[in-house]
Amino acid sequence: MLTKGDDFPLHQTAEPIAYSGTDRNFYDRYFFNGYNPDGSGFFALAFGVYPHLDIADASFSYIRNGMQHNLHASRELGMERMDLEVGPIRIEVIEPLKVLRIRVDGEGIRAELIFTGRAFPIEEPRFTFRNGPRTFMDYTRMTQNGHYAGWIEVDGERIDVAPGCSGTRDRSWGVRPVGAADAQPHSASRQPCFFWQWTPVNLERRSLFFHVNAHRSGTPWNTRAAIAPDGAGHDGFVETPAARMATRHQPGTRWPAGGELAIETDSGPLSVTFEPLQRFQMRGLGYTCPRWGHGLNHGALAVEREDFDFAALDPLAPDMGNLHVQMLCRVTTSDGETGMGTFEQLVLGPYDPWGLTGYVDTPVSG
Repeated sequence: MLTKGDDFPLHQTAEPIAYSGTDRNFYDRYFFNGYNPDGSGFFALAFGVYPHLDIADASFSYIRNGMQHNLHASRELGMERMDLEVGPIRIEVIEPLKVLRIRVDGEGIRAELIFTGRAFPIEEPRFTFRNGPRTFMDYTRMTQNGHYAGWIEVDGERIDVAPGCSGTRDRSWGVRPVGAADAQPHSASRQPCFFWQWTPVNLERRSLFFHVNAHRSGTPWNTRAAIAPDGAGHDGFVETPAARMATRHQPGTRWPAGGELAIETDSGPLSVTFEPLQRFQMRGLGYTCPRWGHGLNHGALAVEREDFDFAALDPLAPDMGNLHVQMLCRVTTSDGETGMGTFEQLVLGPYDPWGLTGYVDTPVSG
């Protein structure tokens, strides 16, 4: 089947763009988050395309007065991957790798936001992980910090984003679990475990990025820190795998309460301190969400609003998707720079360095 993408020089195989290899879990996703300089007005968006499931879905979230307001949408893709619109949520690429627009209008939630990158996006190391012979993850992601202009409206109350509103956007594509769960688990299945931390930071004159995926033992299987000065080109950033996060935890949870990131650079060690200001639940964008999980089939078109009160959430309810969070943090560096960033964390199952032995027990050390 030919689609709009076939009229652009985008092909990676001898097949039309509509076909993305043979793995049913192939996906292609946009992610955005943003926040004002004082930590208010946090918003986020996820937009995913699943070619072999023939589905596209999107969610937009905004935090206001202790509530997280979420708009979810899903539709049949019709094999056309170039239409970046799912019901009331739309993305426009104005200048590739630099400027994008978000438009939202549905269920009492509206927004128009323009993102402008601070530097060329970084390409993170390819994420490839297998459970025995089965590919669990195999994807690439580019990440970019930037500034926002525009407004958000919830139930008739419109708020302009503040001057200096900043955040992060990424694009990832490849294979990860999407859609309905596999009905046949791995024959040598063990207690599942997954450890993930990600800290994109907007400092005054530069962007800082750190991530780590680790085994149960604590040994990283994918990690890197990168520093990109404002205006840097594709080869203008500094990167190193020599970085480590010492994490604090909120009592009785698997949520971070800040931490200290140590990065080895050519000019010596750099220490970065994270102090949380507010929490964002990633389930509002479909991540680990039982109803609006990525790639689930909701028919030709489905749109739904979901609001929840942070104070009422059970932090250890994996069936509700509450373990996966982003903490908006005030950030300071040992060389005197300050800024804002997010500390994303998802820890499922055992993790030896923190004394985790089950699925929802809480850390005893860090």
